[in-house]
This record gives sequence, C-alpha cells and structure tokens, in this order.
Amino acid sequence: MPEIPLESAELADVQGGSDFRNVKIDKVGVKDIRYPIVVRDRAKKSQHTVGTINMYVDLPHQFKGTHMSRFLEVLNEHRGVVGVEHVRGILAAILQRLDARTAHFEVSFPYFMERDAPVTGASGMMAYECGFDASAGAVDDFVLSVKVNVATLCPCSKEISTRGAHNQRGNIHVKVRFEGELWIEELVEIAEESGSCALYPILKREDEKFVTEKAFDNPRFVEDVVRETAIRLRRDPRIRWFQVHVENFESIHDHNAYAFVEEWRKPPKMG
Repeated sequence: MPEIPLESAELADVQGGSDFRNVKIDKVGVKDIRYPIVVRDRAKKSQHTVGTINMYVDLPHQFKGTHMSRFLEVLNEHRGVVGVEHVRGILAAILQRLDARTAHFEVSFPYFMERDAPVTGASGMMAYECGFDASAGAVDDFVLSVKVNVATLCPCSKEISTRGAHNQRGNIHVKVRFEGELWIEELVEIAEESGSCALYPILKREDEKFVTEKAFDNPRFVEDVVRETAIRLRRDPRIRWFQVHVENFESIHDHNAYAFVEEWRKPPKMG
C-alpha cells in the first residue's frame, strides 16, 4: 500500500469538536510569552523592551477547545508594533482569527528611566515594572499599571526615639483606567511624590545625606502613602478609576505593612 503524503492527509481538528458538559470558559489561551515590544517614552518617543505576554479568548460551552497556535500567529503578524497604541488592532485580529466574542491581551515589561541624583546629578537607569491589560469585544477595557519603589520612614519611630528612626523600602502599585493620553512617567512621578523620598540608582555621599534627611523630614506610614497617592490621582481629570496597593518591607518587623485604595472617579458605562 503506497504511503499517503503528509500534506495531503486529513488531520482531525479535535479542538473544533463539540463539548456537552455545558461549561462556558471565561478565558482560555496562552501565557508567559517572552516577546520584544515597543512602548512610548516621554523623553525619547519610544523604548524597546521585552514583554511577558498573555492572550486569551472566551470559549462558548458547546466548543471543546480553542486553537492555541492562532494566538502566536497574530502576535508574529504584529512583530515590531506590539505597543499600547497597537493593542486594539491585535485584539481585533484575535477576535477575527479565533471567532471569539471577547479577546484579552495582557503584557508586563520593565520600563527604564534615566534618573539624576538629587545633589551631585550622578546619572543612572532605574527600572520600573509596568504593564497593561486590555480587552475587546463583549468587554471593552484598558488598564495601565506601574510599580514604583520608594523610601518610607516610620512616623511613630521618629516620635518615640531619641536617636533616629527606622526606615524601609516601600512598593507602590498603581493601576488606572483613563481617558486621552497618560504617560508612564506621570504615574511614576505621582508615586515617588507620595513616599518619604524617591529612590535613585546612584548616590554619592552628598546625595545620601540629602535623601536620608529628606525621608526624616517627611515620615510616612503605609496609610499615609496610599492616601497621598490617591489624592494625587484624584487631581488628574483624565483618570476615571484607580487602584493603589502599597507594601512596606519592614526593617524591624518580621512582616510587611500593607494598604489598599480603589476608587471610581467616573462610573463605568452600563450596557
């Protein structure tokens, strides 16, 4: 019996089969794809970095599975233009290619900013963990997130101690929904203004004196940091909704301190 060439053989489409368990899947797809992306940079117009990407669609209850390879096909067709301003096109392609009602695109990436020390001006690069989650179709959404490390100094320790006060590094995680144009750098600046003092990649002795004294003059509990961040976000008319998570990595306790605020400034549109 002659062999049948592979290219002419009929291969079963198992994923395209039926399922009778009556369970709709909200998200199904691929996770943790490392991929080069381009994001907008306020100072340099654009910045090349590496994103960790997740892509999903919903799956109606009557279908057995989705076609995972199609997500990667869409991503590779948008090679070199995987940025915030292109995500709507990527989502539209996912919807069309996978015949879905809702598509989701999530990416996290390091974003680099050049920072100058406060006294000597010694320059270095700081990395901030950023990302966005976007959806299109039955659900239309876009959330930008930024994580910023700051220094915090304990007001209680300063008040009760005769010599110094304990301080620690804190992390401010901001998520926003917004209208118009909003730069990553703007969220970084809001977060850094909300701690006791910003962090810098390079500090000479004069700089170290400055940041130590600035933190001492500006003590903040974790509650203070989350409130200060929220107040600054409220002032921006572009921001419709925000979440702020603050965690202090305590230097004299065997636990961390945490605070959280969420607020809708403009309610979501219904229907």
